Amino acid sequence: MDVNQVLEGTLSPDVTVRTNAEQQLTQAAEADFSGYLTTLAQELANEQAPSHIRQAAALALKNSFSAREYARLRQVQQRWLTQIDANIKSSVKNLTLKTLSSPDARAGQAAAQFLASIAAIEIPRQQWPELMPTLVQNVGEGQDHQKQASLTAIGYICETEDVELRESLTAHSNAILTAVVQGARKEEQNDDVRSAAIQALSDSLEFVRTNFENEGERNYIMQVICEATQASDIRIQQGAYGCLNRIMGLYYDKMRFYMEKALFGLTIQGMKSEEEDVAKLAVEFWCTVCEEEISIEDDNAQATAEGSTETRPYFNFARVATQEVVPVLLELLAKQDEDAADDEYNVSRAAYQCLQLWSQTVGSTIVPPVLQFVERHLRSEDWHYRDAAVSAFGAIMEGPDEKMLDPLVKQALPVLIQMMDDSVVQVKDSAAYALGRICETCSESIEPSMHLQPLITSLFQGLSSHPKMASSCCWALMNLAERFAGEPGCQENPLSPHFQACVTHLLQVTERGDADNQLRTAAYEVLNAFITNAANDSLPIVASMSDVVLERLEKTIPLQQQVVSVEDKLTLEEMQTSLSSVVMAIIQRLDVEIKPQADRIMQILLQLLSTVGAKSSVPDTVFAAIGALANALEGDFLKYMDAFVPYLYNALGNQEEPSLCAMAIGLVSDITRALGEKVQPYCDTFMNYLLNNLRSTVLGNQFKPAILQCFGDIAQAIGGHFETYLPIVAQVLQQAAGININEQTSYEMLDYVVSLREGIMDAWDGAIVAMKSGGKAQLLAPYVESIFQLLQIVYTDPNRTEALLRSSMGVVGDLADAFPNGEYAEAFRADWLTVMAKEVRSNREFQQRTQDTARWAREQIKRQIGTNAFTPFRFSTPEFPSPASSTNSIRYIPSQH
Repeated sequence: MDVNQVLEGTLSPDVTVRTNAEQQLTQAAEADFSGYLTTLAQELANEQAPSHIRQAAALALKNSFSAREYARLRQVQQRWLTQIDANIKSSVKNLTLKTLSSPDARAGQAAAQFLASIAAIEIPRQQWPELMPTLVQNVGEGQDHQKQASLTAIGYICETEDVELRESLTAHSNAILTAVVQGARKEEQNDDVRSAAIQALSDSLEFVRTNFENEGERNYIMQVICEATQASDIRIQQGAYGCLNRIMGLYYDKMRFYMEKALFGLTIQGMKSEEEDVAKLAVEFWCTVCEEEISIEDDNAQATAEGSTETRPYFNFARVATQEVVPVLLELLAKQDEDAADDEYNVSRAAYQCLQLWSQTVGSTIVPPVLQFVERHLRSEDWHYRDAAVSAFGAIMEGPDEKMLDPLVKQALPVLIQMMDDSVVQVKDSAAYALGRICETCSESIEPSMHLQPLITSLFQGLSSHPKMASSCCWALMNLAERFAGEPGCQENPLSPHFQACVTHLLQVTERGDADNQLRTAAYEVLNAFITNAANDSLPIVASMSDVVLERLEKTIPLQQQVVSVEDKLTLEEMQTSLSSVVMAIIQRLDVEIKPQADRIMQILLQLLSTVGAKSSVPDTVFAAIGALANALEGDFLKYMDAFVPYLYNALGNQEEPSLCAMAIGLVSDITRALGEKVQPYCDTFMNYLLNNLRSTVLGNQFKPAILQCFGDIAQAIGGHFETYLPIVAQVLQQAAGININEQTSYEMLDYVVSLREGIMDAWDGAIVAMKSGGKAQLLAPYVESIFQLLQIVYTDPNRTEALLRSSMGVVGDLADAFPNGEYAEAFRADWLTVMAKEVRSNREFQQRTQDTARWAREQIKRQIGTNAFTPFRFSTPEFPSPASSTNSIRYIPSQH
């Protein structure tokens, strides 16, 4: 292999050449991984090689130890630990460190990335002890390019999300801080070095907490950062404000002194900078202040409610700074770029976001300065200020006291509606968005008899007037539909008099010749909102609308043959997805009344499934619509199963399209709940696919809780017939319950384990109810012990959700009900079980159904305790299979289909 030629190929714009080169690298790595690493490291360190080749070598080396999936990352890291000889490791690391000193700055920067990937493996294992001292020495004594590359390497190492590495870096905080602060000082003459140091400092702030606790060290760090905000180099200014943002988020409780002495003034100065990127970061500093203070207030309120005297320090930074900072934010609102794309984040949008947060933080305190600005500029000849005035008013709709806002909103509504006719589209769009904010947060201030008609008319006129306004108008209309829906199932609501005109207008908008995909999709979403929130007196209109929507959907099917470009395909898929979602909304709102249309609906949806290509987004929505139809028809859905189930089986087995597979798993639950025992002929195949998906290495962990829940739904549907599947399902549930939480568990893994336990409980509850109803409760006997052990784990673990506790209470009650003669009375006498039921029942933050479930479980526990079992129930200690091997023993159920 000519390494130069192959590396050159990895950078080729030609996809074929690039793919071929990448395949050659993969083959070389598989054939001789040690030789592969050595060759690339030598090329990286080769001063005679072109810069781009050295960079490609570094990238290939880094990719050898990188992966998006956590499990895959651990696999590739293990190759370095187990497959590479110590001498080769040492050679590769030394060549990489040598490259940091290269006069070729780009090669040094690239080497820093690879170096960080090896550091992520070795530092947590207390290997490569000389790395940090070497990097510090490079920064202190090296040439400028060596300093920059070493600081960049420190930054890459510190920006890791790896839990083990993050913990290990704390031990290196002194070395890290020495290097980055030395490079970030104003005495550093090279701006490239100083910029790299400021970035590395930002990345390392989380790991220098011990240093930050020391007042002297903290003062020096803050001095260096504050001085950096005054640098002439814009990159250094940006990095300094970025550091201040992170510090405020991490060390709010230490910031009072610095806010009073420097940060108020520095950040206001930064917000006024002519450099937009600097101004945005200065604005974001105050966003961070507001977010922290909102969070602290919430935490302190919860602590007080729980009777705790331990509260977090709260300094009211935003409230104190309102008179100085808010006027600057308001001025920044007027710095709109009329050519900015809808998703472009500029200083004006940053200021709007900050103003929203400020309003939520300080409440009514923000109203006077904003109102003064609005009154001064609402009629301004400069559209920038008219737009800023409208935006400012919309931004403060959440936070201030409703009684203060109510008269202001009533006074402003006619003016904002009038501004929907402004000559400048940006102002019209902001007026629509402000109206949407009012509909979302202050709908009580809208008088239906006085405001609804002109409000709806203005929003539909805006929707028709300019594509740029589509998003804001549609969002406002959706908020309007949701806020004026009335009570569920009400006979009429404030929208009833306008319902026919609204849906007619929306159907017209979606058929306009000049409507682009964005407008059409947004209008269909609004139509869904109106249908979902329709009062009973509007249901005949919804029913008649179904004919129009189904006809449109049917007409899209032949268009599949006319697709000639990617753009055509996307347009058609968006149209079919939108129409299918409207069909679903109609089904859900009409419920059983959809029955006369059901045959036609299923015919069209099955035609859609038969014509769409692979990797299409349409089947997801079609499946959702079919799920809604199954819920509406219940047992009557059975007649469609034979025609539909092949598509469902294919989706369940399609692990290459995870979203479709997930939708199919949910649909199995819907269908089993709808059909009850009638679903039994299809259950063998359902269970095969579900078990196969459970042990898949392709599908992520997030699928497993839904699959376990699906087991419970199948069990409840088929009752005693679930006996066939009980042993294998029980084995799966016991293995899944063995996955525990400890101090090292990441937040992502924590969420997964909690949701997994919810799925386990739902599955056990379904199985218990099934065996009880089928008169086969005795088949549960081998598993009762492990069920109680899991219940105790849930009780003792503070990481539990209301849903998990509700499911647990359901399991307790149903298990007691399944064994009414006290066979397991001793287990129910456990003190922790009674305490658990009482805690859930008495928690006023929980929903009523959760409290009711706990109350019922408590009654069942009392009955069990009151029974006289012939033999005391005693637990032995079972040996569960380890979580790592939990998939190995899953077998297939023989299918009858």
